[in-house]
Amino acid sequence: MRMTYRKTPALPAPVTTDATGPVFRSGAVARLARMPVATLRVWEQRYRAVHPATAPSGHRLYSPADLQRVILLRQLTEQGHAIGSIAALDFVQLQEIARMPAARADGAREAAARAAGAPTWLVVGTALATRLQRPAVLRHLAGPAPRVTVFDSLAEASAAASDGAADLLLWQAPVLRPGKLAELQQARQAWRARHTAVLYRFAQASTIKTLADDGSSMLREPADDDMLGAWLGSIDRGLLSAHPDAEPAQAGFPLDPASAPAPRRFDDAMLTAVAGLSSTLACECPRHIAELLMQLNSFETYSASCIHRDSPDAQLHAYLQQVAGTARSLFESALERVAHHDGLALR
Repeated sequence: MRMTYRKTPALPAPVTTDATGPVFRSGAVARLARMPVATLRVWEQRYRAVHPATAPSGHRLYSPADLQRVILLRQLTEQGHAIGSIAALDFVQLQEIARMPAARADGAREAAARAAGAPTWLVVGTALATRLQRPAVLRHLAGPAPRVTVFDSLAEASAAASDGAADLLLWQAPVLRPGKLAELQQARQAWRARHTAVLYRFAQASTIKTLADDGSSMLREPADDDMLGAWLGSIDRGLLSAHPDAEPAQAGFPLDPASAPAPRRFDDAMLTAVAGLSSTLACECPRHIAELLMQLNSFETYSASCIHRDSPDAQLHAYLQQVAGTARSLFESALERVAHHDGLALR
């Protein structure tokens, strides 16, 4: 099922900014537009969708016209328009899109996305599609926000294939069963997808290896949005660096030496101590994070020990080592933040 679009709400009345200048802070704008402040900041910093003034105190201040624009952008994104494809449009153009019938709006959305160079992603899994809209995921993407088409199943994706080609086929598979691999291949061929990525929760090692050997990116679904965003960001950068006409198996996802994970901040002795201390606290997050970090440390070390194997195993384990190190660095930051909140000393 493709994503449905809501009925267009009544547009705010035009506002003319007077000489009094900006009058709203970001918190007020976010509240009036019914959106998180974090999303508003992503729209400003990543997409330049609105340009507030800055007060001497450093606060961002918005004029009534800025507020009106944010509200209209919010309405259009709720209808399914990608913020990256409409952020540069002026207010009159945004109003024209908002007033379009659904069929014309679909065409305008696709045209705007193409003009912005937005990649095409096919997402199989409505829950994952919703998660992809979160700022913590979007900020990791290297290029324009993708133009996303959502399906409930691989079979539905194959049946809806068009003459176009997709940059990425992203499949959320809570339980990854070997019998589904043929369906994934069929959907990939039907859409001529340049790359496939699979987010799973439970799977046999042999099934994971089969898909990885076929060129698919694999990740056990993380609860943390930053981890998911980092993984998708690495895929996005790989697609941008590959020639657009390259075959999926040749596109490749080379390691980026500049993005090598930072050295470990906590040894196992410190993590064990934190895990023991957390039993005296009402919140058990320090214990859980410490345990995850010890697992990631072990897997990072294991992957490093496998790099000396013959290709392609060496390249695969170098990639796994980098992924584990990136995840470990993110969780180390999370542990520091939680420890500060709970008053724990990590040194």
